[in-house]
Amino acid sequence: MARIFVESWSPEYGAPLDAATLAPAEGSVDDTVETSAWAPRDGIDDGVERVAFVDGVRRIDARLTIDDHEDGPVPGLCGTFVVGAVHWSRDAARSEVADEQVQRWAVLAGGRAEIFPAVDIQPPYETVTIPDRDGDALVHALQTRMRAAEGRLAARVADEAFVFADGPLNELPPAQVVGTIKSHRVTYLAPERGAIVAALGVGQRTPLFTIGDYRRYSWYVRLARLPGGHSWTGIVRCEASGQLPMTEVVAIADRTAALLPWVASEPHIDPRAPQNLVPIGALERQLRHRMGDPGLVYRALREAVTEPRAS
Repeated sequence: MARIFVESWSPEYGAPLDAATLAPAEGSVDDTVETSAWAPRDGIDDGVERVAFVDGVRRIDARLTIDDHEDGPVPGLCGTFVVGAVHWSRDAARSEVADEQVQRWAVLAGGRAEIFPAVDIQPPYETVTIPDRDGDALVHALQTRMRAAEGRLAARVADEAFVFADGPLNELPPAQVVGTIKSHRVTYLAPERGAIVAALGVGQRTPLFTIGDYRRYSWYVRLARLPGGHSWTGIVRCEASGQLPMTEVVAIADRTAALLPWVASEPHIDPRAPQNLVPIGALERQLRHRMGDPGLVYRALREAVTEPRAS
């Protein structure tokens, strides 16, 4: 019988491999774009000097209710997100956080026309409405805006550095940008190809495959092997734009396999080790400070919607 393993991630973060919900890929997958002879491939460090890591964090500041006496209560939320980048100069052995951008949004369900009142806080909240009335859709709308902001920042930073973006991006620009996906929810490969993923050594990658409907290249990389880990422990999936030339994507994939193990986190430091990269973890801590104190933000929101009492 097969062995049972305890996942290395702290349980509140979910699991890096959710085998209970793995779903088939939506759309066409071509696993022969680089080669049909699948085997682990060693990473190649080509000496790229400037590397950047882009990520964002978000927070629900308050839940809202529009009290419509005809249509009934309508939900909404106020949320904040911050995106930024860690710039790593490999020659100088130095890194710094830069390009931080804070956005605040009031998201209203049901296609409402109301505008959230001005709040005594900077930056101000902008109002957007969505047709859905589902609470999960409100969070998704905020998440989508954060992912779009991450994508724009990654594209800009790629003018001067090779970029790792944390997680999938809504639109991967045709640039030196790689999305790194920590957790696995979809089965893109047939079982015989999955066996190659399980056989990867540290610093190795799979051959490329394309996800046709999303117009992107993808590949798997092993960051580390952990004591007591299973065959997929320490695996991340990477993505690059399908608009890039094939030869450039091969070089990018080789580079990721060589570089990512250097910045993989350790279990005693990060509860999502090794997939939550060390620069990403440091960036997330910095960005959370930029969102402001949640209690002060909540009080400012309550004051903004409180009607003045009649004297």
